[in-house]
Amino acid sequence: MNILMWVLAGAMLGWIGFTILRANAERGLVISILIGAVGGLFGGNVLAPMLGAAADTPNDFNLFSMVVALASAAACLAIGNLVSNRFGV
Repeated sequence: MNILMWVLAGAMLGWIGFTILRANAERGLVISILIGAVGGLFGGNVLAPMLGAAADTPNDFNLFSMVVALASAAACLAIGNLVSNRFGV
């Protein structure tokens, strides 16, 4: 359940960045959502356990891992924006 929440939170962040903030319109909506979802999955699944966000039981909601997933998704979107601006992709 947590994995789905991390992916949805990252995808939502990518959608917000594209539609509301108008960030990087040439990249496209689908690519922004995919970058956000992959960033959320990476942050929640890889970075959060490294930073000590271990839940008592595997399916419990952990706010810290959600924050790490959102921060990771935002970082991936920012890196994608930098790469897109640098190489004109």
